[in-house]
Amino acid sequence: MVRLPSDFGRGTVLAVTTDTSSQFRTDPPSTGDERAMLQGFLDFHRGTLLWKVSALSGEELVRPTVDPSGMTLLGLVRHLTEVERYWFQASLDGRVDALKLWTDEHPDGDFDLVSEAEAEADLATFHQVVAESDAIARGYDLDHHFTRPRGGPDLSLRWLYLHLVEEYARHNGHADLLRERIDGLVGE
Repeated sequence: MVRLPSDFGRGTVLAVTTDTSSQFRTDPPSTGDERAMLQGFLDFHRGTLLWKVSALSGEELVRPTVDPSGMTLLGLVRHLTEVERYWFQASLDGRVDALKLWTDEHPDGDFDLVSEAEAEADLATFHQVVAESDAIARGYDLDHHFTRPRGGPDLSLRWLYLHLVEEYARHNGHADLLRERIDGLVGE
């Protein structure tokens, strides 16, 4: 499970250094059953994202810093919130009404409609959606098959875990670059 400090979102100031990463993430297990390892790697990457956005103001979270991209740290949080909703709620659990930010009018609303005034709420929503994703996943076997709302081949929960680890890892690389351009702080 993604861990947040008890005072997260209440003016907590944490620097992104290797000393503070343990406040957001735990190394995944190196031994154990498959499900624990898959969950451990997903939680590690979820925590890495939270570590990368910690201690920043709303203005900093919505500032694009890597030209020519308009990508922002808050846009990444919102995007990964929608990714979690799409895969766990809409696809795995069959709740197609779960999608919130991808619309015909704003197909990239998760990235494009960021607001510094909504930063804290967006981070709280991320945490809530992650908890719901985990609860949904616990209800299915790794071999459970599902079809996503947009069509395509049958997929398994095992595939979903691997896909989400890949998705977070890729976007955490983006978060590294964005964060470094904001305040020079880096971390693994």
